[in-house]
Amino acid sequence: MPISRFLVVSLGNPSPYLDTLHSAGHFALGAVQQLLSYDQPPFASERFGKKAVLASAGPRYIFLQSPTMMNVSGPWVAAAWRGVLADRGLAPSELPLVLVHDDLEEDLGVVKIKQWKSSHRGHNGIKSVNASLNMGQYPGALWARISVGIGRPEGRDKSTVSDYVLRKMTRWEKSTLQEQGAPAIVEALMELEQKWS
Repeated sequence: MPISRFLVVSLGNPSPYLDTLHSAGHFALGAVQQLLSYDQPPFASERFGKKAVLASAGPRYIFLQSPTMMNVSGPWVAAAWRGVLADRGLAPSELPLVLVHDDLEEDLGVVKIKQWKSSHRGHNGIKSVNASLNMGQYPGALWARISVGIGRPEGRDKSTVSDYVLRKMTRWEKSTLQEQGAPAIVEALMELEQKWS
């Protein structure tokens, strides 16, 4: 059966950390919706995974911004994916899941497709999702990650990294994510579609 819908979930933090680098996935997905606005409705509050969430449900993509804190996002991501499967009567192989998240190891705006089982590189949001969704339990499931580079501070200690990812994005950082990151995410989604079709 051909794949008709894709569930694309961005990881990040809610307010007051919404405009921080750690929430670059949310910001980039919002910019992707604007690029695809001919087919993708504006984000609005809807219920997925038993929580109110910013959602843009188009004919091809269901975009969701995780409403939970990054480090505990796994249970909600799993509930949202399973909920869409149940609501639409789909098998796991009929609803690909794509996570969009920030990446400290890449320069700002650099977008890469990652295998689901690729190293989390210390990313607590990915660790949480991995703990909640086990590929072995869903034969045929099509899952992948799209990482969005946010650059990295010179210091590698935990507090320096934490201060870096939780600071507000600058205007330049936002425009880079919008002008460079969003088109690259669209290309990555198309690449995944071709791979999975």
